[in-house]
Amino acid sequence: MRADYVLKRFGIFLLIVWLAGTVNFFLPRVNSQDPIREKLMQQATNGGSLQTGMQEMVAEYDAKFGLDRPLWQQYLSYLADLSRFDLNYSISNYPRTVSEMILEALPWSIGLLSVTTLLAFAIGTLFGAFLGWPRTPGWVHFLLPPVLALHALPFFVLGLVLMYVLAFWAHLLPMYGGYTPGTFPSLNLAFALDIVVHSIIPALSIILVSIGGWALGMRAMMITTQGEDFTNFAEAKGLLARTICLRYAVRNALLPQITALALVLGHIVSGAVIVEVIFAFPGVGTVLFNAIRESDFFLVQGIVFCVILTLGIATFILDLCYPLLDPRITYRRS
Repeated sequence: MRADYVLKRFGIFLLIVWLAGTVNFFLPRVNSQDPIREKLMQQATNGGSLQTGMQEMVAEYDAKFGLDRPLWQQYLSYLADLSRFDLNYSISNYPRTVSEMILEALPWSIGLLSVTTLLAFAIGTLFGAFLGWPRTPGWVHFLLPPVLALHALPFFVLGLVLMYVLAFWAHLLPMYGGYTPGTFPSLNLAFALDIVVHSIIPALSIILVSIGGWALGMRAMMITTQGEDFTNFAEAKGLLARTICLRYAVRNALLPQITALALVLGHIVSGAVIVEVIFAFPGVGTVLFNAIRESDFFLVQGIVFCVILTLGIATFILDLCYPLLDPRITYRRS
């Protein structure tokens, strides 16, 4: 692979991150709400009376967070902070930092979504490959309608159904939360099993809905491999149908699936927002939902920037790995 191409792609990656980061800075500020004033008013209301000196307190906190400066100065400070990976303090959870809150919630989202995404990808891709191969047993095709029906449902709708059946009605699994309330988090087998039990319902909702999408994509690509020269050549050699399917058809149909998988994995950092909120799962999605509700500029910016960064890195690595996945792809000049 040519070094100048790698540098070019890396430059494009930095440009995309900068443009997306710029949009990420200005979008929360399009709203005319004042997050400092709203937070102080909420605290005063919860206390049962309005505090005196509200204007002075708002001005003091605006100066603390740099919100009293002109917008262009805030933007330059924002870029300087990003270059040092300093995501500032959370407005609604001060004095906690944005980095601290993201790092606390990140393992929950990565643990839930990485496992569910990889399982859904593996099951859906294999199922789609069998559906698209003409020599597959007929009974496999009867599984397609229920899989498509589940794929038409949003994650949270199926999650609510599973919550009612498995938790509320059958009492087999806990209804919400990442672990049993009152449990002190620790690195031991009992706590790990507690987390797994609490993750089953949200994980099932994500896996069952996602399988249909992966299956449809793989089925379409498998159909396109039928009649190709490499498939006909393999049949002419007298290879077994299983060998032709797995080593020739599936291998050539996987490239679009791998591309989609890389993009989906890049979204893991943001979490499954609605699913996490419904199940009170302590992941990044719940943190992002609360940050948007409370107009926490810095927390929203930090989470969105992490999503931008992971997506950029995923596409950059994927672009470099294409020649390894498919030898027909080359970046050398002819």
